[in-house]
Amino acid sequence: MGTEETSIFATQTQRPLPNASAVLALGIISIISCCCYGLPGIICSVIALVLYSKDARLYATNPEWYTASSYSNLKTGRICAIIGLIPSILFLLLVIFIMVTAGFGMLSNPEQFFNNI
Repeated sequence: MGTEETSIFATQTQRPLPNASAVLALGIISIISCCCYGLPGIICSVIALVLYSKDARLYATNPEWYTASSYSNLKTGRICAIIGLIPSILFLLLVIFIMVTAGFGMLSNPEQFFNNI
C-alpha cells in the first residue's frame, strides 16, 4: 500500500517542463517561416534551441519532477527547430547570393541597367 501511495504522490507532483510548449511552437513556426527570406526561421530556431537546452538541463537534473509528455514535446520541438534552421540558412544564403550578384551586375554597367527599365 505504501508504494502505491508514493507512486500516486509522484505523479501528482510532476509538472510539465516550463518551455516545452514554447519550444514546440517555435520549432513549427521556424519550419513554416523558413521561406520568408530565411531570417524569421533562423530567429525562431535559435530561440527554440536555446530554450531546449535550458529545459533539457532541468530534466536531466531531476527527471522525476517533470512529465514524460512534456519531455517528448521538448524533443519534438528540437527536431522541428533543426529542420526549420537548415532550409532557413540555405534560403538566406541564396537571397544574399542573389543580392550580391545583382548588385555587382548593376555596378559593373549601370547605364545598361537603367536603360532597360
